[in-house]
Amino acid sequence: MESGRENFRSTPVRHFMKRVVLLSMRPARAVVLVLLLTFGGGLPALADEALPRPAGLEPDIGFWRQVFTEVSSTQVVVHDNRYLGVVYEKFDIPASATDSARRRMMDAAAARYEGILKVLASGKRSGLSAEEARVLALWSGRADNDSLRAAAGRVRTQQGLADRFQQGVVRAGRWKDHIQLNLREAGVPERLAALPHVESSFDPEARSFVGAAGLWQFTAGTGRNYMRIDQVVDERRDPFRSSEAAARLLRSNYLALQSWPLAITAYNHGAGGMRRAVREMGTTDIEPIIRNYDGPSFGFASRNFYVSFLAADEVDRNPQKFFGNLQPEPPERGTTIVLADHVRADTLERSLGVSRETLQTYNPALLSPVWSGRREVPRGFTLRLPEGAADAKTVARLAAADPEAERERARKAALNAATHRVSSGETLSGIAQRYGTSPSRLAELNGLSKKNLIRVGQVLKLPGDARAAPSQGESPSTYVVRRGDSLGAIARRTGVTQRQLMVLNSLDNPHRIYPGQRLRLTAAPGGG
Repeated sequence: MESGRENFRSTPVRHFMKRVVLLSMRPARAVVLVLLLTFGGGLPALADEALPRPAGLEPDIGFWRQVFTEVSSTQVVVHDNRYLGVVYEKFDIPASATDSARRRMMDAAAARYEGILKVLASGKRSGLSAEEARVLALWSGRADNDSLRAAAGRVRTQQGLADRFQQGVVRAGRWKDHIQLNLREAGVPERLAALPHVESSFDPEARSFVGAAGLWQFTAGTGRNYMRIDQVVDERRDPFRSSEAAARLLRSNYLALQSWPLAITAYNHGAGGMRRAVREMGTTDIEPIIRNYDGPSFGFASRNFYVSFLAADEVDRNPQKFFGNLQPEPPERGTTIVLADHVRADTLERSLGVSRETLQTYNPALLSPVWSGRREVPRGFTLRLPEGAADAKTVARLAAADPEAERERARKAALNAATHRVSSGETLSGIAQRYGTSPSRLAELNGLSKKNLIRVGQVLKLPGDARAAPSQGESPSTYVVRRGDSLGAIARRTGVTQRQLMVLNSLDNPHRIYPGQRLRLTAAPGGG
């Protein structure tokens, strides 16, 4: 499956990706450039009937549509975890609240409604308070004591996702063509390109508490069936490679289950788990499985995976209806080189004329041992570069590099590496800024587990290309946001706190920044 093919329909092609194959870095120095300009093709789009939307699940779909479009991350919905149409309350949480304070507020709200339901389940039907009467009305038609008692054990809180979903719509533009292409070639409905909204809000740096990572939230165990995941490379972090893997996994689920609703649910619950659900329920119909299956690991997330996908798909296909005029980021353009030998990161940097920070941005699958120089980029790795960065001349220069000579050069450079002795009051971000590098690069080079854990008198190794700023007393007054930046990362890089950045730039949400935006790092003259 070639990542260079463009999804060509009735509109002009917006971009393509070159693929450069480096055949050898040995003395033969053979280099071949292959330019892929394959448009169209692939399997026909599957009919919408492949993704049924049962009427009985509309309240659940509507719940997730509301969470995705109307409830922000500073709001919480209290609801029944089985019948999502039963919503008890929506309330606000102060933006300044800590995680623990937020959790306490959510737990207190859930406990309040559990108490009301238990009172009603005792048989109380007269002398009701306004709150008790309102809750009882929500269960009109099924307000017997047993049902209310069961409902008391199903009260759940859900934090809103509207702002994250909106950011995901913008981010998705970078990879959506590639995702749809791979889904189509695998025979998977293209509408499943909306699935990362549910998994990660299209954030390639997302990581769950169980260790799932990347745009598609693969666990390491599942991911190794489709990608390389080890101490040097983790392709879950690469939106392109992980999207190709997700298409293959979804297709595998369908072949095992012969139903797209079941295959989609299996993305969360596993194909084996869904086969067990079908066997125990005696049906492949998704609605009775969602409503009635009580498998030991078929929890809230699995039960709601399909309906939340349908809601995400609805919003994704018409984001203007819910969010107004959004401008998705442009598709990511680039070139790929397949490396025929192991190569050091500094060799790539020097031979290709591409900065290490750019190499890291385009190759998130390469882990810190590569960038710190402890390990090499492995043979056969598909290296991504900015468009135009790998012409015949630069690729030939890379092919001419002698790996053994490069390792010896790196060893000598390490012996003569520049250093910096930490003075009182200095931070890692400030030192990095002074020498024109990044805090993460300094941390990797010096084996620091915590980026700001430095001490007075400590001697830090500096990258070979580090140079002290011309005027050490000056610091830049602005910062231009780059693709993949977060406000927290910018704060660490510049030495200005996240709170200061928000005040200086009149930001009301730390997540609402965009590539090309110029952020002020210091107050304007006169305090403006």
